Amino acid sequence: MTITVLYFASLREFAGRPREDMDAEGIRCALDVWRRAQEGRPLPPGTLIAVNQEYAAADHPVREGDEVAFFPPVTGG
Repeated sequence: MTITVLYFASLREFAGRPREDMDAEGIRCALDVWRRAQEGRPLPPGTLIAVNQEYAAADHPVREGDEVAFFPPVTGG
């Protein structure tokens, strides 16, 4: 089974792709998804994470079939 990974805004450029499907084997949390997808590169500071369209912490559990999205920090004025 797989996990769907989505990247938004500047993280799309950082990742070099807008989305990917990843083998769920060995993935336990959202941070594991980032680490595998980005070959160990650290998660940029302030990155927001959503699991199944709900904001989540980096240690949020991830299971087969989940969607994990990464967003840059939101700024506004």
